[in-house]
Amino acid sequence: MISNDSQLVYSTDAGRITQPQDAPAVPSGDGIVRIKMERKGRKGKGAMVITGLGLDAAALKKLAGELKKKLGCGGSVKGFDIEIQGDDRAKVKALLEQKAYTVKLAGG
Repeated sequence: MISNDSQLVYSTDAGRITQPQDAPAVPSGDGIVRIKMERKGRKGKGAMVITGLGLDAAALKKLAGELKKKLGCGGSVKGFDIEIQGDDRAKVKALLEQKAYTVKLAGG
């Protein structure tokens, strides 16, 4: 007996069947990029978190690479935020303002 609730899991023609997943939507902010310093969960070492850029994943990765090269430090992209190691918020603010972003320093 075949149930209408069942799904095809494996096919000999194409292998494992997976459902196509939609890419997560880019969050639209208020147009202001915020740079905040976070130390929680990093054993006292700080990282700058840049939020509100409104870029897709590929553009975020490219921008993070440029910032890391110019600052000479490490970092990563997590979700739609860029995390840069260290505390040089003034330099990051200047670099983003050169790219025509409105930037605010947030937090302590």
